[in-house]
Amino acid sequence: MKARLSEGSFASALATLFAIAAMLAVALPLGVATAGEKVFNMVPSSAAIKACLPQASGEVTIETGDLNDKMEVRVRGLAPNTEYDLCVIEVPNSPFGISWYQSDLQTDENGRGHARVRGVFDVETFSVSVGGPTVSFAPTHQYHLGLWFNDPQVPFDLGCEPGRIDPAVTPFNGEQHAGIQVLNTGNFPDNAGPLSQIHR
Repeated sequence: MKARLSEGSFASALATLFAIAAMLAVALPLGVATAGEKVFNMVPSSAAIKACLPQASGEVTIETGDLNDKMEVRVRGLAPNTEYDLCVIEVPNSPFGISWYQSDLQTDENGRGHARVRGVFDVETFSVSVGGPTVSFAPTHQYHLGLWFNDPQVPFDLGCEPGRIDPAVTPFNGEQHAGIQVLNTGNFPDNAGPLSQIHR
């Protein structure tokens, strides 16, 4: 004979399940890293960006591996249907230091987007030039991230460049003809960017 729950017992069991779910939601908020992951935020690059894109933000998840790492960047509150360029950089703000172009990132109609990249994104991330036709420099770590508008006209039209009479052009895309930076990891110190805190 099958046991049946009374209405009172069912309601009590349901209330208990909701209580457990609520406790888990508090204990495990969105963005919590699992073993082998590090999660951190990207923030608007300037007061002007905060003014023209007040909801702009980014979240980065890095999953470390034995040979390399997987980085996922998720953004929201950006200009919709717009292309951006992601770089690993030495310092978060101008003049940015040594920079490494990583990936394009495309937003949808709601200004959300994401990009996945595989490489070395941890305490060992560096560039070096021991000599060559252009420049030489010692091993230099790059522990910050920056995201740029791909098209210089977009931030200018959005009013993100107050006081300018024409769009600013920067070299942070494949054609070296990008717009201004929109997000970065300036919420971390210049000499202690988030990648410096990640160990394999």
